[in-house]
Amino acid sequence: MNAITRTHTCGELSSKHLDQTVHLCGWVAKRRDLGGLTFITLRDRHGITQVVFDPEVTGKIPTGAETQERAHELRGEYVIRVEGRVRKRPAGQDNAKMATGEIELAATSLQILSTAKTPPFEILDEVDAAETLRLKYRYLDLRRPALQKNLVMRHRLLTAVRNYLDQNQFIEVETPILYKSTPEGARDYLVPSRVHPGHFYALPQSPQTLKQLLMIAGMDRYFQIARCFRDEDLRADRQPEFSQVDIETSFLDEESLYPLMEGMTAKIWKECLGITIPTPFPRMPYAEAMSRYGSDKPDTRFGLELVDVSDVFRASTFQVFSNALASGKGSVRVIRVPGAAEKFSRKDLDEVQAVGASYGAKGLLWLKVQAGGELQGPSAKFFTDAEKSAFAAKLGYQEGDLILGIAAEKNSVVFDALGTIRQNVGARLGLIPKDQFNFLWVTNFPLLQYNDEDGRYYASHHPFTSPRPEFFEDFIAGRNLAAIQASAYDLVLNGFEVAGGSLRIYRSDVQAAMFRTLGFTEEQAKAQFGFFLEALQYGTPPHGGIAFGVDRLAMLLCGTDAIRDVMAFPKTQKATCLMSESPSVVSDAQLEELSIALAVKK
Repeated sequence: MNAITRTHTCGELSSKHLDQTVHLCGWVAKRRDLGGLTFITLRDRHGITQVVFDPEVTGKIPTGAETQERAHELRGEYVIRVEGRVRKRPAGQDNAKMATGEIELAATSLQILSTAKTPPFEILDEVDAAETLRLKYRYLDLRRPALQKNLVMRHRLLTAVRNYLDQNQFIEVETPILYKSTPEGARDYLVPSRVHPGHFYALPQSPQTLKQLLMIAGMDRYFQIARCFRDEDLRADRQPEFSQVDIETSFLDEESLYPLMEGMTAKIWKECLGITIPTPFPRMPYAEAMSRYGSDKPDTRFGLELVDVSDVFRASTFQVFSNALASGKGSVRVIRVPGAAEKFSRKDLDEVQAVGASYGAKGLLWLKVQAGGELQGPSAKFFTDAEKSAFAAKLGYQEGDLILGIAAEKNSVVFDALGTIRQNVGARLGLIPKDQFNFLWVTNFPLLQYNDEDGRYYASHHPFTSPRPEFFEDFIAGRNLAAIQASAYDLVLNGFEVAGGSLRIYRSDVQAAMFRTLGFTEEQAKAQFGFFLEALQYGTPPHGGIAFGVDRLAMLLCGTDAIRDVMAFPKTQKATCLMSESPSVVSDAQLEELSIALAVKK
């Protein structure tokens, strides 16, 4: 048995292969010695198969004694090739949990292809090793069936995407990784040029200007599985490098783009999970999403919607309320949690308050509804009879309900804090259904965001997002900027933004107005985007697009809440790779070659 080949994988043998002689290759997952019998569980990406070294079988073969002896040498993670005959397991020993559980392979020959040291943790789905250890030995962690299934799911996702877009006349075009540094919201990863000392490339945060240039070039329908890079502070669901399905089209408006993307999403869910997703997806304006859910990516699988009670307490002498409402930029909002009054202890309420505090809320308004509609809570004594009556009418609460609220001088704090509290309470009470997929288009985003600290506007998305056509005139004139809406849209699933896009600016005068509004001088705009501004003058079609987050889609398809579980070699929240120990220092010779002097010591 010299050739390193296999006739079958470890996940495909069944009773239809009985009495066949087969060759398997894989890793030893377990070994058990029972008297004269040696059992091993052989694993590869496709599954596991039980192999038995039985003296009654090997004793009939000239080299059987050697094979039987070699089986005792096997240890976990040894790589072997085994030849044998497929036979039915003895009566009562079937394993319904294994796809191959009705058969076993009676070995006749064994070849040890590679030995292995004892792994730093067991290769099991239920592994209890720390994530830092598993990331350091990621190549071992990836042997776990659960992670391998996740990567297979990711592959199926991308296969479905490519097939669908190809069938709908999109062409895949690769764009450069080494590109020009342009401000797009996050810090760039910079790459020094050896050939041009003192000059730098940037790794693309997205192929934004490039895909728009492809529309100007007449490509009409483009897509790319694009690698993107952003040097930003990380959260649990973010990585410094990530993949997106990048899509751009010409001569389509939102009403044409939505059904096209809904069709692709439905195909993904059908081919990856076998689930039929109903279309069209519902739509919700940004302002409504914020008002009802405190989030621009609302999870609509459960209720607990926010209620604005500012009008009830407009004349309140309670300082918490009066301070929140004095500026006209804040509000008092609450959620009613039916029947939850006795489910939340003071300790539970303190934990909920801490959630709000992490978003800048100074306190949590909590009230428990007692018999007869009486309100119990620290703030209840400040309510007038008229306020109590209006409050009851507004909420329609009943005995046993819990009311949670936030009052703040900025609506952004109210929405962030109470929207997150809503999610926290929904999870605590088990109100969020599993295996339910609620897709939602969020539309009509504000085009600009005003920053009080530096007194200027910033693009809510990026500087190439078009205002809605009805706002063109005001935008070019610089009027009513805070009220201008963008032709932008996000696709939301169960509280996650899975895709975002917009119609793009295709008129030179509108693009010039955007740069002017964002505080660019003509010289600065030309220095940063001169190539793009010039391209707009050579006949630009109306165009727009969208980008789907591959990692987040895969995460949701796999039913995990950790984006690292669907990436082969992820980084930590400090943007380090524990396996390769990167980022790392480089030699002085390399730095000198790049004309770089370090301001910090190695």
